[in-house]
Parts: sequence; C-alpha cells; structure tokens
Amino acid sequence: MKDIYSAVKVSDHVYWVGAIDWTIRDFHGYTTPHGSTYNAYLVMADEITLIDTVKAPFMDEMLSRIKSIVDPAQIKYIISNHSEMDHSGCLPQVIDLVKPKKVFASVMGTKTLNELFHDQSEITAVKDGETLSLGNMELTFMETRMIHWPDSMFTYLAKDQLLFSQDAFGMHWATQERFADELPAANLEYEAATYYANIVLPYSPIVLKALDKVLATGWDIKIFAPDHGPIWRKDLGWIIELYKKWASQKPTAKAVVVYATMWHSTEKMARAISEALATAGIKVKLLSMNETHRSEVVYEVLNAGALIVGSPTLNNNILPQMADVMTYLKGLKPANLIGAAFGSYGWSGESVKDLEVWLKEMKVEIAAEAVSVKNVPDSDVLEKCAELGKKIAAELIRKTANS
Repeated sequence: MKDIYSAVKVSDHVYWVGAIDWTIRDFHGYTTPHGSTYNAYLVMADEITLIDTVKAPFMDEMLSRIKSIVDPAQIKYIISNHSEMDHSGCLPQVIDLVKPKKVFASVMGTKTLNELFHDQSEITAVKDGETLSLGNMELTFMETRMIHWPDSMFTYLAKDQLLFSQDAFGMHWATQERFADELPAANLEYEAATYYANIVLPYSPIVLKALDKVLATGWDIKIFAPDHGPIWRKDLGWIIELYKKWASQKPTAKAVVVYATMWHSTEKMARAISEALATAGIKVKLLSMNETHRSEVVYEVLNAGALIVGSPTLNNNILPQMADVMTYLKGLKPANLIGAAFGSYGWSGESVKDLEVWLKEMKVEIAAEAVSVKNVPDSDVLEKCAELGKKIAAELIRKTANS
C-alpha cells in the first residue's frame, strides 16, 4: 500500500513527522474536545535524527511521514525528550525497525523507559548541558525535570535556532495547520491556557526557573517545536509572557463559584453569592458540576483570585461530582487563592465543613464564614450568601490592589 502521509517542513533541516489524533477526548482526566497531535521531528543532518516518537497506534502514520523524506533505516539517532507513552509508545518497535546507532534520553528518562517497556534496548543517558554532534550540526540537551515528568528535557538545534520544547508551549488541539500563526490567536490562548492549567500548573515554580534557565543560555531561539499542538515560529514572546503570567499565579479580581446541587437549594445559594460578587465589581464564573467538566473549572481558576465551593450533603459526604473536582484541583495546586464554602443539607450536614477542609488542604485562605442551610434557603439565608459574596469581593479587591 502506498504511503499517504507527508512530512511538513519546519525549518531548513527539520521536518514534522508526527500524527494527528482527531478523536481523543480524554487525556488522563483532562477532557480534550478538539483532539490532539503527537509531534515527532526528523532532523536531516549528516547523522539523521528522530526527535521523539508517537503514541503506539499512530506508528504507521509517523513512519509514512518519515518515508516521504527518507528511508527510516537511515535514521542514526533517536532522542526521547519525554518518556510518557504518548511520545514513546512505539519507541521499542521503531528501534527494532530502524536499528539506530544510539538512542538518547535524560538520566531519568533512561530509567523510566526501562521501567515502561522492560526492554533490552540500550538507552544512552545525556546530562544537562551535554551536546551531541550530528556531523554538520549539533544538539544541546537541557534537563527540565518536572515539566512535567522527572525525565523531561529540552533539545536545542542551534543550526536552525529551534528548541524542541517537549510538553512546554504545547496544547491538545488536532488541526491540519502545523503552525501557530496559521490559527486564531484567541483559540491558541484558550487551548494553551487549558493545557497549562490541566498539565503544567502544579510545576509553576519550576516553570519560572526553567524560563530563566533557557534565557541564561543565550540561545537564539526562533522556533518552539512542542510535543503537542502547533509549532511556534512567530511571536514567541507572546507565549513566553503567557507562561510567565500563568506560572506567577498572581490573584485577579475574578471569582470562580463551583457547586453541585440535588434539589436546587445549593444552586440558589450559589447564584446569590455570584450576584453579590458581580455587583461588587468582581468578574464571576459560576460553574455547576452537574454539567461542567473538571478541566473547564481548572481553566477558569488559572486566572482567578477566589474559589468558592458548594455542595449539599449526601450520605454524610459532599456530592461525588464535587469530590471529583476537589480532588483534581488539589492535585493541580492552584496558588494564592482566597475562598469560602457553602451548601445545604437534609439532616446531617457534613458537606460544608468537609469543603472547608478541602480548601484548607489546598492552602486556600478562608476569607468568609461558611453558610449552611437545612433544606431550602429562605430570604435570610440568601442574604447571608450575599454577605459572603460581599466579603470575598472586598478581600479580593484589597489583595489585587496591592499585587
């Protein structure tokens, strides 16, 4: 069968040979309604080099793109920047097929790849700052541990002023366009922010250090080639500034009110709180977990200053959909938030206290007394909810004025 996929030229010596996954809708708990790409790159040097592979089911697509440029058997080196299975899933099969002279990964990457595949293939570890000659050009490696796995690293091709940035500056977005400048800026920002919030957010302090580390190298970078989504060849400063903003997590005059409801009592409370916040000049996002996916909540929290959570009590607990999002948020470690809890109950009423415990464990500063009501809130209870909103608004305005 004739190969139907083609490589896309990225720079003088680099081609994109990845795969487009139009149908993936979940990425370990992060919803991906617009699919994704698994980006692999071919460096056409004296020693032809493959940067990363793709998710296992897409190996034939990657090989087809490589064949449109060169016989895969001519690949001499393979670089694994990140050993997660969406980038290394077909690596053992590709090694068997290509039989490269060497396969390289970071020190932690060599360990992880062996743990994933229990394979006998020899992986050569490269250290931070080490270089690899490809004959007429060279690659330089930079460890970027915990952005977002311990094995992660960047690879820089000075000849083309191109940084293979692994998961940094990426996004889950399946498009036929390969370059960011071919896509609408608003969509780029949304997808990049959603990706950052759901994947990179816990490592924000490390992100800031990594950005400084790259700057300190003096590398003249004209292209970011990430492992997911479009390639950046213009306005690199734009995405860098967004990363700095997201990583800094400075609070803004925005509140996210997240709740679940059974018989609309908690919903009425949420609406009263939201209205009071808006009236006080705070931007509000009201999200019902009866309809909203956890990924969207984290996206909204990324540029917020307050998180207010509500749930009725079910079997002495919060509702399952609230337990889901609170677990997810806690793991992603959003910082510098204030917040409060609210909810309704029929007889035992543990939910509000439990939510406050969640917030405290997340290091969210409790800025207003919780509001709890048995059964249906009356006008007095709704006024208490409004007061909660006003207190949060006043504290948020104070904090953002000084930030």
